[in-house]
Amino acid sequence: MTVLPDDGLSLAAEFPDATHEQWQRLVEGVLRKSGKEVSGEAAEAALSTTLEDGLITRPLYTARPDGDGPDTGFPGFAPFVRGGTPEGTSASGWDVRQRIAGGDPVRVNEAALADLENGTTSLWLTVGPGGLAAGDLGRALEGVYLDLAPVVLDPGASYAEATRALLALYAERGVTPEEARACLGVDPLGHEARTGEALDLPAAAALARETAAAWPGVRTLTVDALPYHEAGGSAAEELGLSLATGVAYLRALTEAGADAEAAFAQLEFRYAATADQFLSIAKLRAARRLWARVAEACGVPAAGAQRQHAVTSPVMMTRRDPWVNMLRTTVACMAAGVGGADAVTVLPFDSELGLPDAFARRISRNTSTVLLEESHLARVIDPAGGSWYVERLTDELAHAAWEFFQTVEKAGGQAAALRSGLVAERLAATWATRSKKLATRREPITGVSEFPLLSEKPVVREPLPGVPAGGLPRVRRDEAYEALRARSDAHLAATGARPRIFLAALGPAAAHTARATFASNLFQAGGVEPVHDPVSVDASNAAEAYAASGADGMAVLCSSDALYEERAAEVAEALRGAGATTLFLAGRPGTSAGAVDEYVFAGCDAVAVLSSVLDRMGVPREQ
Repeated sequence: MTVLPDDGLSLAAEFPDATHEQWQRLVEGVLRKSGKEVSGEAAEAALSTTLEDGLITRPLYTARPDGDGPDTGFPGFAPFVRGGTPEGTSASGWDVRQRIAGGDPVRVNEAALADLENGTTSLWLTVGPGGLAAGDLGRALEGVYLDLAPVVLDPGASYAEATRALLALYAERGVTPEEARACLGVDPLGHEARTGEALDLPAAAALARETAAAWPGVRTLTVDALPYHEAGGSAAEELGLSLATGVAYLRALTEAGADAEAAFAQLEFRYAATADQFLSIAKLRAARRLWARVAEACGVPAAGAQRQHAVTSPVMMTRRDPWVNMLRTTVACMAAGVGGADAVTVLPFDSELGLPDAFARRISRNTSTVLLEESHLARVIDPAGGSWYVERLTDELAHAAWEFFQTVEKAGGQAAALRSGLVAERLAATWATRSKKLATRREPITGVSEFPLLSEKPVVREPLPGVPAGGLPRVRRDEAYEALRARSDAHLAATGARPRIFLAALGPAAAHTARATFASNLFQAGGVEPVHDPVSVDASNAAEAYAASGADGMAVLCSSDALYEERAAEVAEALRGAGATTLFLAGRPGTSAGAVDEYVFAGCDAVAVLSSVLDRMGVPREQ
């Protein structure tokens, strides 16, 4: 036993260390009380959660007994897991990169100047269809100190015109090649993924080589993984496809005459950061490790420091209760910073509703400012380093992503995998699995599938310019519930009232509150208004209460199992006599069998139930 000096801070050092086996025995005891007879590793597995890509989160993480973990190295050194530079972002924080949508150069300029004056450090502009004309870049960037504020372009097929326009602007305003800092955003395979339109990759590589020779501080090519994330891809699929795209660009660059080290210097990678903070942290760390492995295979390990741009996930953004998006993007921004991203874009909370307003842009840039200046998040290099959970998750995610990358390479590379349908099929399968979790609310969406507010007035924004389409689909977590709510909105506009269901709560509040709350949340998620008046009913007043509710032929019984056995049958009979054609019961299927028609319970397919309810209420589907 170690005896520590009495410094007033007791560390319970007089007790022996607990072992993993002792912890497992305690877990077994707890599970036994809940009716599960498992032991050893099975006990631990019972508390584990399976994620996408075959990843598993365990209830307890410790140092590996054999000490045989991956070598994460040091910040700024291969394999760059802990950061691309020795100082990380501790010197000045990450690059706060604001995306400015729209094609009006005057409005873009006003937004750009306001953003730069209030904390933004670089600008991200769309050029081409849906954005600025290449010739309008000068007006859009009027008053911007181009030697201080890097510019990042999203040019799509217009990359050649956009490149010429920006470089000419640098020359016109006296920005020297050494001072210019920009990313031209040339991404032929990302464009093909979004639109289905194939671009000339050798031509893009030739442009990159020419630009690098004349403008050494400008990166030409972007490996944008957002099209795969937005098509429903998992973290490992996003990483694997970004890796395959990066390798395709390296091949094209070297074929165009660039040496390997110069080719690596031309790439910037873009990843999604989600509200799943630990997975996002692990994804960015794993991405650097994977790219370092590619650099090692190419014989230039020192060139493998991946330049990363993290963007808060568009997939997680909701159109209903969009204010909650501020919370999601805060968590995602924190994860991006902790994960070591070089640049972070926080999408405005209203970005899925149209053109963000000034308030939304202010909140998005201030999210980074608060985390940097008030939370001091960037002052620690690799703050997640050494966490057994994060290190293990990073390692497992890297292996899953590498396996998928090899699958794509065996299929002929990224371009071939896109054109053969391999990518689309893989991502569709992943999204189908995740959609089931969303439908059953195993993956809850606050404000949409959980705790919706039907009385909230919709947030209206000016429509966005046309979004590129024709390639991989764009999915949203809220899309199934959004379709249901849209039906309810149309019904409200046409009739003056939302579809209604009567909550028949049996017994005292202590008996029915939990299930009444559950049922209320469930039906509101589909735009169905629950009527819970009176608070409690029985056979004597159920018919009168139902008739007064204005319900559209449906009611749901809410109470405890014991009261269901006592009262469900007689209350159900009274409700049917008053005109209720469909009765639900909030509880396990089979409870009070025969008294009700259907059941709603934790884990039921909420989307299927709600869609059926609206159909039976005569609420038209969207055309």
